[in-house]
Amino acid sequence: MYNGTTVDPQRALGTVLGSAVGDALGAPFEFGPEGAFSARFPAAGCGGEMCGGGGWDPGEGTDDTQMAVLVGESLVERGGLEPPDVFRRFQRWAAADPKDIGLQTEDVLTGGESWDRAAAAHFEVNLRAAGNGALMRASTSAVYFARQGREATMDAGRRLSALTHGDPAAWEGTAVLHELVRVALGGGDPLAALPATLDEVPVAHRPRYTTVLAPDWHPDLATEFNGAVWPCLGSAVWAVRTTDSYEDAVRAAVDLGGDTDTVAAVTGSLAGAVYGVDGIPRRWLDALHVPLPGFDGRVLRAPELAALTRRLTVQL
Repeated sequence: MYNGTTVDPQRALGTVLGSAVGDALGAPFEFGPEGAFSARFPAAGCGGEMCGGGGWDPGEGTDDTQMAVLVGESLVERGGLEPPDVFRRFQRWAAADPKDIGLQTEDVLTGGESWDRAAAAHFEVNLRAAGNGALMRASTSAVYFARQGREATMDAGRRLSALTHGDPAAWEGTAVLHELVRVALGGGDPLAALPATLDEVPVAHRPRYTTVLAPDWHPDLATEFNGAVWPCLGSAVWAVRTTDSYEDAVRAAVDLGGDTDTVAAVTGSLAGAVYGVDGIPRRWLDALHVPLPGFDGRVLRAPELAALTRRLTVQL
């Protein structure tokens, strides 16, 4: 069994680039109806899918990928997870008026509380904080921690989620995604790893994740909008389970409607880990670009994201 010591570089690139591509592909269809993507692009490989719209340029990454980059750059520059540093980067980004930022995330980052109190304080007041806003940014951290094994990678997912999401239910979604990506990065089957992964989820949160990650679950069975963490993760796993390529998995994710950029970003990270970077259509990679508000006008394209990914896989 893969023990977290070997990461396939092509799968690592697939994880980070695959998430970014899914994000950019889904952004113009956010909050739209089911099937809107296929209605416009009925055949795989037809081209033009990076169409832009809804305020997004063709191929432009949203807050999902922007925050994933900030996490990744903190990890490589600090040599590990330093939550205060990640939080400061998030705050700098949020203060620069990004095109899109989740309402809860914005409240947490701009509320004036310290890094270790901000999310908890928000949750104490609002009593709801299980959105997918931490799950969406997990591609870079999943790659970074994979070599450290199951316990470390799931713990890192929880700690990173807790920076902006005070509900432990949100932490578990990121922890599960981290572990599924870890298995795939080593050439294993993430779907086969689901039972063992769910055993690591605390009993209080296990039933809802067991439900949405079951082989017979379909997104139409969701009882919450896919902006919540567990139906978002369940939809991503469903998209990978019911298709046989990166392209088809991401198409299926966007076609679900709703929070299309994030569902496709999460799907893209897992499908990218399964199929590797060579499974991502070149026409989608060529259009990809990720502005970083608050960071000197930087814009990352596929080569820059690939360079970051390579740094994530080289750990002391």
